[in-house]
Amino acid sequence: MTDIARRIKELRDLVAYHAARYYRDDAPEISDFEYDRLYHELLTLEAAHPECFDPSSPTQRVGDAILDKFEKVTHTVPLTSLTDVFSFEELDDFVKRVSTVLGKPLFSVEPKIDGLSVALRYENGVLQSGATRGDGNVGEDVTQNVRTIQNIPLTLPEPLTLTVRGEVFMPRAVFERINQRREEAGEPLLANPRNAAAGSLRQLDPRIAAERRLDIFVFNLQGGDIYGDGRKPLSHKETLDRLAALGFKVPEERTTASSTEEIVTHIKALGELRDGLAYDIDGVVVKVDTLADRVTLGEGTKTPKWAVAYKFPPEQKRTKLLGVEIAVGRTGVLTPTAILSPVRLAGTTVSRATLHNEDFIREKGILVGDTVTVQKAGDIIPEVVAAHPELRDGSEQPFSMPTHCPSCKEPVARDKDEAAAVRCTNSACPAQLSRGIEHFASKDAMNIEGLGPQLVELLLKNRLIRDVADLYRLRAEDIAELDRMGERSASNLITAIERSKSAGLERLVFALGIRGIGQVAATALAARYRKLDALFAATAEELCEIEDFGQITADYVVEFFSHPQNVALCERLAEAGVLTEATAAPVGDLLAGMTFVLTGTLDGMSRDEATAMLRAAGAKVVGSVSKKTSFVVAGEEAGSKLTKAQTLGVPVIDKDEMLRMLGK
Repeated sequence: MTDIARRIKELRDLVAYHAARYYRDDAPEISDFEYDRLYHELLTLEAAHPECFDPSSPTQRVGDAILDKFEKVTHTVPLTSLTDVFSFEELDDFVKRVSTVLGKPLFSVEPKIDGLSVALRYENGVLQSGATRGDGNVGEDVTQNVRTIQNIPLTLPEPLTLTVRGEVFMPRAVFERINQRREEAGEPLLANPRNAAAGSLRQLDPRIAAERRLDIFVFNLQGGDIYGDGRKPLSHKETLDRLAALGFKVPEERTTASSTEEIVTHIKALGELRDGLAYDIDGVVVKVDTLADRVTLGEGTKTPKWAVAYKFPPEQKRTKLLGVEIAVGRTGVLTPTAILSPVRLAGTTVSRATLHNEDFIREKGILVGDTVTVQKAGDIIPEVVAAHPELRDGSEQPFSMPTHCPSCKEPVARDKDEAAAVRCTNSACPAQLSRGIEHFASKDAMNIEGLGPQLVELLLKNRLIRDVADLYRLRAEDIAELDRMGERSASNLITAIERSKSAGLERLVFALGIRGIGQVAATALAARYRKLDALFAATAEELCEIEDFGQITADYVVEFFSHPQNVALCERLAEAGVLTEATAAPVGDLLAGMTFVLTGTLDGMSRDEATAMLRAAGAKVVGSVSKKTSFVVAGEEAGSKLTKAQTLGVPVIDKDEMLRMLGK
């Protein structure tokens, strides 16, 4: 070995060691400056001596190539999901069912990390590939991105060939730091750490994934020789201990238990620890520990019979209601928002929550200054669920809706059709105009990427636009002069606006913001009339012939197009080159009369694509599950909609079954 090769090896070992001390152990031994110096020396030597290239070098954690797409990977061993249980009674049923077969089995109990599942394959001790779970059988090759995760070893201390499964997550501190930077830059905030981790791992540019500082817990051996001599581990605990010895980060706070009582005790303990952990957990996984016992129990159709996931109920916290802020929506509805003393809830810091409307506040007996209980509806939208009058000190004050709009100062009135809604009566209200343009540009409408609330406000403030049609007259040079813009941002926005012209009538009708017209109704209108100008003359009688169109919805459509200014706006959009014809094929009747709900990530297909295919076959696609739902199409990481479907007995199918129904 030459002196250069020896120094490169020494540097690789040093950099890998100190990276592990920093990222894995949270106990750095040298300064960031010293680490950067070692890393830069290694990078320089490797560049000057390509004959010393090693794919397992720490410098290979971030590749330079930006991918066009992710290749598909077929898992050698399926990555199955788990059956969810939502009560200790259901958990006890599982324990009794297993015990009937096994006698007195031992269970492994460990936190369920709220992240994205991946499989990592090693050959002769070197990381070869990383793939997402996908549909369990086929996932996406994200090797370049998993290499950026510091706690994934690029090489093992022994030349083993094996595949492990882990859960990639974004630490809470990283999530909050990213959102703080995004807020300062006027960018949309990431919704929660789980979605942020999934989006980061699926970045086509691995440098972006590296910036997101993802982490991982490896929780299973999928296959291979873990000892290198053909020996098989006897238990799950032994497997995790061995994986930890090989350098993998395995679940913390895990234990074994031999009864429901012991399992429940640990679940409650994890629930108490949940808020103080550095990562999000959404439940606890309970598995039969002895691997031979798992073979005895066998596998179900989609889930193993030897494990379940206990899901935590929605996390609730108490905090102080400091005040109430009124927001004016695009249709003029005034919505009260609670201003809260910040509280950590379901993975994020919450300082605002919806109060729905004045009737809700009155029914719950909520006063400003109250101690209130908050939770996240569906683990996403913060809401106030209760007040605690027993904790009042006399300083609390009742809330009442304003008599005038906080935006335009015009009078407000109770809505005749929506009794709980208070609405601004001024159609020229600036807040309504701003919200309307934001809606027009939103993802499900015209999908003008980059046109967020702050930029809309800037465009209106600088009188560059007065309505949505003016968007198509904007020039890059005008936008570039605005605060926090510049030539590149301006050019990107103009490109996005130009691209939106081909969105089609389905999206355009939804984007217009006609009261009562959501995506489903907009699609139905486009399918029936095919051209926008045909809608101008639509009668309420005709509209009521459309399935699920009632008199009120029909009247809203007729009223919208009865106003000359709305028709003129549509004509200006057409003159600007916006497509005003339906892009979808005429609706067939293959699935006519059926109602579908989509949930989770469909492998290789976006929800928009699946929705379009179902609607083209005559099916209705809606956002919530009810007894009237015909089928729920469930993909990876399906959430509460899947749970509700199972509770109501609604048939659940996967993407492949949906395609078979469509004759694909």
